[in-house]
Amino acid sequence: MTRYAIIVAGGSGSRFGSTIPKQFLPLAGLPVLMHTITRFTDAGASVILVLPQAQTAYWHQLCQQYAFTLPVTITAGGDSRFQSVKNALDVITAQTGDIIAVHDGVRPLVSQEVIDNAYSQAAKHGSAIPAVPVTDSIRETSDDGLSKAIDRSHLVAVQTPQAFDAMMLKQAYNTPYDPAFTDDASVVERTGHAIHLIPGDPYNIKITHPGDIEIAEILLKRSGRTR
Repeated sequence: MTRYAIIVAGGSGSRFGSTIPKQFLPLAGLPVLMHTITRFTDAGASVILVLPQAQTAYWHQLCQQYAFTLPVTITAGGDSRFQSVKNALDVITAQTGDIIAVHDGVRPLVSQEVIDNAYSQAAKHGSAIPAVPVTDSIRETSDDGLSKAIDRSHLVAVQTPQAFDAMMLKQAYNTPYDPAFTDDASVVERTGHAIHLIPGDPYNIKITHPGDIEIAEILLKRSGRTR
């Protein structure tokens, strides 16, 4: 079984009020994206990095600056996350039994335990989607401005990496794009396959807001994975 990892990195940094895309922001001595890639190469995965075409030169510049030499195949992103993943799948020549994981480039704290479990469970069940229980109170809003409480006991928050049998994922991405596709699991589910959930990790945060960098820095220092 060959492990592949598609790492999607298409952020613009607009929510940070930054001209630097968030995947390139410094985190504990390295750009965020380098931490993410290292997690998957440490797990023995072949990494396909999806970047907007306009960011490729800057990425190479950063690799020189930080002497980052881990092997990565780069492919251009598309107009949507769906198209970006599809572009990456096109460069993977997978065999039966191989597993492809798709991960957000701005989730640099993903643990080796979650990564290894995603690959092993996908090999058994065809898919493996990490998820954590929803702990906040949830309300559903309506167009009339009203809202109602939702029972959170049956709700989970989905994370990445989302891992799949390679042939299943490639076939699923032949489906025409639908705006309802919010992640890879929703694409695979559309083709009639059941989705297998596995335990996620509350520390597997997605860098979305400026304060997330500070939180990630603290967590990385605690883990000892700083440069």
